[in-house]
Amino acid sequence: MSKTAISTEQAPPPPAAFSQAVRKGNILQVAGQVAFDAATGAVVGDNVVEQTKQTFKNIETVLAAGGSSFADAMMVRVYLTDTAHFAEFNEVYNTLVGEGPHPARTTVYVGLPAGLLVEIDVLAVLGD
Repeated sequence: MSKTAISTEQAPPPPAAFSQAVRKGNILQVAGQVAFDAATGAVVGDNVVEQTKQTFKNIETVLAAGGSSFADAMMVRVYLTDTAHFAEFNEVYNTLVGEGPHPARTTVYVGLPAGLLVEIDVLAVLGD
């Protein structure tokens, strides 16, 4: 079974040598997405709420390009730059993930390039 790179112009292009997502069989791994606008390359939003909404938009676009949706998400990894953003992030995250069962999630605190407050990657399993 071969793996297939997933790419869409509706999401920001990767800044280095990696795919927006990779699918092998029914497993789809979406690379870390941030709050870049696909058309302009600019960061959307200057707070964690706005950036999380844009990041989810990018994730949903890449998932769709891979034949999936957030309903197929099994694991979400969240990277925040500031522990003070955790509660605010959770508020917007809870509105974006929809009804359960929800995917498993890990949140870690990291350094990201200037202006970025959140990065999220998703592992999805398609079908039963």
